[in-house]
Amino acid sequence: YRPIIDAFRVFAMTYTSVFTKSCPTNGELICPYSGKPCSGGEGKVHNGGSSAGVSTCGEHRPGFHNEIDGCTFKEKELIFAPELVLRNNFALELHCFGGIRWYSPLKLKNLFHLKSHYPAGKLVVGNTEIGIEINFKNAQYPVLISVSHVPELNVLSIKENGLEIGSSVRLSRLQEVLKEVIAEREIHETSSFRALSDQLKWFAGKKMKNVSSVGGNICTASPISDLNPLWMAARGDFHIVDSKGEHRTVHAKNY
Repeated sequence: YRPIIDAFRVFAMTYTSVFTKSCPTNGELICPYSGKPCSGGEGKVHNGGSSAGVSTCGEHRPGFHNEIDGCTFKEKELIFAPELVLRNNFALELHCFGGIRWYSPLKLKNLFHLKSHYPAGKLVVGNTEIGIEINFKNAQYPVLISVSHVPELNVLSIKENGLEIGSSVRLSRLQEVLKEVIAEREIHETSSFRALSDQLKWFAGKKMKNVSSVGGNICTASPISDLNPLWMAARGDFHIVDSKGEHRTVHAKNY
């Protein structure tokens, strides 16, 4: 939400009529944000200071941004909303406009059930590719199944012989773990990790990597941002499970 707040902060300072109230002592319009006289957009706006006749009304807390241009924070940065951090995930079943159905299971067995019931259902994590297909290629996906919150698909563990990476692991998280492993292990053990880390630098921006998944990149196999050649060069194995729960392992070069 930070980019949205940054974009609209200046507008919030401009339309002062929304943020004014009358002072109980003299009836003058006061900005509750700064506690200083404000014309509410009518005529000259007082900026306060030590000039005669200018006073503040009541107690107020200083704003978090510069009072001159509204572009920089004054005292402290905004924090990520604690309510969102503490919010528990819950399964979703939404019936959307146009007959589209959206499911978000929390357990692997529920995902198997949905995939058995809707074989053509599209699995989605960050929607970075499916969104483009729907909006620009007129693709139709009546059933979308989000696998973002299935624990088994978000595993990212460091082992002696490499990494175990779940298909829903975000690219940004993978990049962070790769940097940790590269820093901790000998250089001859991390050649594949360094190659993956270098390749991830060219993947769009931070926002895209925060939602894009490893499994989505493998299945999309986009030629402009593809990790598949590196999985093949690193002799990676893909562990695949079908809707019946049956497992199989495929070498990356044969996928």
